[in-house]
Amino acid sequence: MDVRALRYFVEVVRQQSFTRAAEQLYVTQPTISKMLRQLEDELGCTLLMREGRKLHLTDTGQAVYQRGLTILQEFKQLEAEISDLNELKTGELRLGIPPMVGMQIAGSISAFRQRYPGVELKISEFGGLTVQQAVLSGSLDIAMTALPVADDLQLNALPLMSHPLCVLVPRTEAWLRRTHLKLSELAGQPILIYNEEFSLNRQLMRAFQASGFTPQIAVRSGQWDFLAAMVQAGMGVAILPEPICQRLDKSQLLWLPLESDLVWKLGLIWREGSYLSRSAQAWIACCREFWPDSTPGLAV
Repeated sequence: MDVRALRYFVEVVRQQSFTRAAEQLYVTQPTISKMLRQLEDELGCTLLMREGRKLHLTDTGQAVYQRGLTILQEFKQLEAEISDLNELKTGELRLGIPPMVGMQIAGSISAFRQRYPGVELKISEFGGLTVQQAVLSGSLDIAMTALPVADDLQLNALPLMSHPLCVLVPRTEAWLRRTHLKLSELAGQPILIYNEEFSLNRQLMRAFQASGFTPQIAVRSGQWDFLAAMVQAGMGVAILPEPICQRLDKSQLLWLPLESDLVWKLGLIWREGSYLSRSAQAWIACCREFWPDSTPGLAV
């Protein structure tokens, strides 16, 4: 059923005139007459009866008219909702972030919320590898994670920032004499490391292998503050991004630059070749503005 035909029919009944209905709808009277005939042919019944200058609804016409009012009201509401979504007055954004990334994007989230207060922001915190799978499965619209992602994953990536890695150690006299550390020097140290769902874990394990040794893993965790507490307790050393180290207690802990090509590179990922919601597109644009020096990445 053509919604226009239904709209023309309802307006004719309201106006009790084809001429006045045509004026209200800014169309010609023959157009309205043609559309109503098509509607009657489609329904296989007569909707209107003429008696002089008056128009009377048949039983079927009365049913179509009453139902038509409801349908047109729902359609109007749908148009309004679509308009709100397109203008980002409403909607939702399902955003995934690893736990240690939250502090890095608080500013961009605040900027997004100020610009689009009607968009509900649903944030899920998982390790980098988990958020990658969630984006691929469609349960998340977009995610921030450590880069690079595996080449065989159908994901677009937009790099945003990168930070050096540091070795977190207890603040003892032996460590205070050092200014930096090589990865190979950690061969005999108990290592406190993120668990397997984190991209940084995978990168470090590959780096250990390239350096010619298998690390002595003492503790695995998904919480950077727990790893820091274990270092402070003398359980071993941890490799953490510099921004996270800067949040720790300098009186108890020391972080030494890791002499390595490894960096903590963060960026956005979203499914390649799939529909990207208006809210997700707006989030990408907001991040590009917040980090203007980021790699241009793929257009959306």
